[in-house]
Amino acid sequence: MEKKIKYFKDRIEKNNLNKIEIDEFLVNIIEDATRKAFEKLFKDYDENFYYCSLLTTGEGLCPVISAFSEEALDREVLNIIKTNIEKDIEEEKKYLRWSYADSPYYAYGYEEYFLEIKDILIKRKEVIKKNRSEKKVDEMLDNEINLIINSMEKAMSNLDKEGLFGKGENRNNVFIAVEFMPPDPTNIIRAIRLNKEENKEFKHWFKEEAELEVLDKWLNELELN
Repeated sequence: MEKKIKYFKDRIEKNNLNKIEIDEFLVNIIEDATRKAFEKLFKDYDENFYYCSLLTTGEGLCPVISAFSEEALDREVLNIIKTNIEKDIEEEKKYLRWSYADSPYYAYGYEEYFLEIKDILIKRKEVIKKNRSEKKVDEMLDNEINLIINSMEKAMSNLDKEGLFGKGENRNNVFIAVEFMPPDPTNIIRAIRLNKEENKEFKHWFKEEAELEVLDKWLNELELN
């Protein structure tokens, strides 16, 4: 597993993918909202969280958080088994473990903390679309989406350094991510940057969930261009 992680880390470095362009204003407002949402979640639910993610769509819509704890996973699986006793508990756990959409904590704190960001992102895109050629607009919108996802990553990295997701051994039991919905190969790149190789849950996710063949193909195409 460590060899595979190192293999992709080296290719990411080789392709100069560790240098990301951010928007400091976006970093600040996303960081503040994300901190408040996760702090509220951790306060409201005293559980063993192993997965914490900040998500957006391929169109760069307003971010939302999602998370899963061991306790929440057990509850969700039991609810499934109750309605279909033929389901296998371990298989259902494996299926749900990294599913941000199936988490009961998906978009937690959105109404309280993220609506201002939603309005800001809408207005930024409206400005881009004004009085520009279609080709130029598409190019600028792509750049805006990159700024949003990169700023989200920087915000999560800053919160991680604050200790929001634990410190020392406790941090090694939490996998953090910044993800596009639906899954995109760059999700794996950000996961590698945000988590240490010795992180238990990161290695679990990397082995069970990361679509490494898709990332490998994506990097091959990048290197050919």
